[in-house]
Amino acid sequence: MQFFFKLLYHSFAFAYDLVAAIVSGGKWQEWVMSVVPWIKGNHVLEIGHGPGHLQHVLCRTPGLVSVAIDESASMGRLASRRLGSSHRLARALAQKIPFASDTFDTLISTFPSEYIFDAQTLFEAYRVLRHRGRLIVLLAVFPRNPLLGWLFKVTGQSPPGAYKSIKSKVIETVSSVNFKTEVELLEVKSSILFVVIAEK
Repeated sequence: MQFFFKLLYHSFAFAYDLVAAIVSGGKWQEWVMSVVPWIKGNHVLEIGHGPGHLQHVLCRTPGLVSVAIDESASMGRLASRRLGSSHRLARALAQKIPFASDTFDTLISTFPSEYIFDAQTLFEAYRVLRHRGRLIVLLAVFPRNPLLGWLFKVTGQSPPGAYKSIKSKVIETVSSVNFKTEVELLEVKSSILFVVIAEK
């Protein structure tokens, strides 16, 4: 499955939206947008912007200054086309964020792969956040629809027992970089979302 997701994020990026819509029953964008109410302050960095749907919203939100990074050139092209001249995108790794220390009030990452808990990623996130800044990670989803629930378990997007087995490990890992960390379960109409909120 990891090989498939790598292809989907690079060579087959053009199919990303279609696949995401199919596997989520059309709820993927709803899930991604669910993090918006947790944004703190007005300078935001999205880590792993993908095809740019969240950036499309953030860049048009009054009072917000939003930039984004992604290591995939294919996703960068998709997002650039979606955002037009208004975009502030950079190709970069989360382990080496190309911005100065104490720059952002909020960092957001939705459905990232394992890189998000790499020690260097967390150190970089901590570095670029301002005092009391916030890292928001939409980590997993537990669909209410039985078929989608089964599909997400099979693909590893929401493994069985994930909340209980992952919560303590996530808090331990993120807190090791001096973040004050909480895990929230957000109930939306279609599912339950697993959200990590870490504050500097």
